[in-house]
Amino acid sequence: MDKRDLIINAALKLFVAHGFHGTATSKIAQEAGVANGTLFQYFKTKDELVVSLYLHIKEELADYVAQYTAKQTGLKERIKAQVLSSLYWALENGTKFQFIQQIHTSPYIGQLDQEVIQQQNAPHLALIQQGIDQGIIKQLPVALLYALLTSHIFGLYQYLTSQPLTQTQQHTIIETTFELLWDMIS
Repeated sequence: MDKRDLIINAALKLFVAHGFHGTATSKIAQEAGVANGTLFQYFKTKDELVVSLYLHIKEELADYVAQYTAKQTGLKERIKAQVLSSLYWALENGTKFQFIQQIHTSPYIGQLDQEVIQQQNAPHLALIQQGIDQGIIKQLPVALLYALLTSHIFGLYQYLTSQPLTQTQQHTIIETTFELLWDMIS
């Protein structure tokens, strides 16, 4: 693993455990096993590190979701694949998903390049728009429908990780709540 990856992994672990303000760059460097100056060779500021880490994780998630969505043909199946694969990725990558949640409730969300965020969200928004255009999804603002889908993912993740459930029980809940969500938007 190269030094940049060591820094990213250490930052992820510490940010989730101690928050953004509770994590000094010196602690990140120490956890990564590199000199403090080395960290700044890769990231000019802690803010740059936070944003880079977020974009890296979101890209990983997007690749995972795209892989599963591409296998589906129908609109409902494609949206279901997006929601379910996001949840399964989150359950497999809890620390990364918790970091995404931290960003969404922090001032860092305003530091993200909006063009990059729009590019990341474009496939999801296009699919929702396609559903509206075909009369499959209710005539509501695309941004609202997207917010409902993402809120469902965040909320269900919180529930699933706070309950003593087997994988089979988790899967059943995920399937059932998707159908509830689909009934709401279609």
